[in-house]
Amino acid sequence: MTEAKQILDALDRELVALLRRDGRAPLSKLAEILGVSRGTVQNRIDRMIASGTLLGFTVRVRSEAEIDAIRAIMMIEVAGKSTTEVTRRLRGIPELHQLHTTNGKWDLVAEIQAASLSDFDRVLREVRQTDGILNSETSLLLSSV
Repeated sequence: MTEAKQILDALDRELVALLRRDGRAPLSKLAEILGVSRGTVQNRIDRMIASGTLLGFTVRVRSEAEIDAIRAIMMIEVAGKSTTEVTRRLRGIPELHQLHTTNGKWDLVAEIQAASLSDFDRVLREVRQTDGILNSETSLLLSSV
């Protein structure tokens, strides 16, 4: 088995879930929650880092400016084989924080964050006027739970 194809067992997946919630959790706390030794947790983290499964640890911050931001998810239908070109164009819109390819009716899912409703409206127009986009559907995010 190559390192890139490492298969995670149930303990690995549970450990990753805990690290997603708190990447700074002490190893001893993680070991206690998982019911294993601290050494087991350290070895598994080291193995997942070495294999490229864990790419790093980060801090997520919600700034005051983001609290009142207009946030939305936009599903996008793309014409034919133009996904690569559409994606390249959409990456140039700073308010599109994430862009994901998907399957089903929609080809792309965009996460939008704008400072105001007028900025949000401008982003919607810009996306919808992009050559290769056939259709879109946008939902505002009201709260995060």
